[in-house]
Amino acid sequence: MIQNLVRPNIRRLTPYSSARSEFKGKAEVFLDANESPYDTGYNRYPDPLQWKLKQAISTLKGIAPEHIFLGNGSDEAIDLLLRIFCEPGADHIITLPPTYGMYRVSADISNVSVKESPLRPGSFQPDVEAVLAEADAHSKLLFICSPNNPTGNSIRPGLIRELAAGFSGIVVVDEAYIDFSAQESAIHLLPEYPNLVVLQTFSKAWGMAGIRLGMAFASEEIIGYFNKVKPPYNINQLTQEAALKALDKQEEQEAQVQQLLGQRTLLQQYLGGLPFVERIYPSDANFLLVKVEDPTGIYNYLVDRGIIVRDRSRVTLCEGCLRITVGTPEENERLFRALVEFE
Repeated sequence: MIQNLVRPNIRRLTPYSSARSEFKGKAEVFLDANESPYDTGYNRYPDPLQWKLKQAISTLKGIAPEHIFLGNGSDEAIDLLLRIFCEPGADHIITLPPTYGMYRVSADISNVSVKESPLRPGSFQPDVEAVLAEADAHSKLLFICSPNNPTGNSIRPGLIRELAAGFSGIVVVDEAYIDFSAQESAIHLLPEYPNLVVLQTFSKAWGMAGIRLGMAFASEEIIGYFNKVKPPYNINQLTQEAALKALDKQEEQEAQVQQLLGQRTLLQQYLGGLPFVERIYPSDANFLLVKVEDPTGIYNYLVDRGIIVRDRSRVTLCEGCLRITVGTPEENERLFRALVEFE
């Protein structure tokens, strides 16, 4: 089934064979890759398939390394999915707005059209019948962001199951904020749904946005296509080392997540007492979507005081809303005091 969804030229593609992919083992003299022989610590190419890092992630996530792809942020995985499955000018993807904007941008870059099936107002849950009604033989990818950006809510597991079972293409569940949610990751659904791809990242809960490292979890067949299409050395040595160090500090990461969850609750309480705040949407992420009376005025007021939030008031179903990231206790207190003064 998966093979039939793949673009014919990708099925036929002979991937680039790098020196480090041809030789796997230990040696004392490397004269195969035209590298500098002088040891700078980084004169050798990195592992093109990042096996040591994948093994560490495998232990953490409970999934075999062969089911893991690592990319330059989740954005690389999104881009490669379009390259693998979508024929430019013919196929399309389906998104569920309001949602992460890179799905559309990546599709536009690849000359792949986008069909939209908006989430239900208020609950921000997908209308499964409406989504599947949008699909046809050229619907290759369905993107589900859970917890959703910019609304913050998780998509109910039963709805994800219905969409994975009913959609004939590839269902992509983007879990960039999953570490802040009480909901179980969709990774456990992979054995049941071979057309499922789950995206996660080191950018949010791990505090490693600067190293640009994303993860994709899928069947070995789909991971094989990722590895066939990706650049030879897409994850540099510095990024691999930084990620391995971060994984050694799992207890510290979990403590930071718990602190952010506590601050999220406190921020909800702070904002809920302000008269110009009309609604605070439930959040399973590290941010809050807040409906206010004058989003542009409040945004500009905060900018003047050196505090930057995100104005989402022009996004579908987010009219009048600001998206506010949960910061440190000191940052949240500074935000609240500024908003009290605005009042």
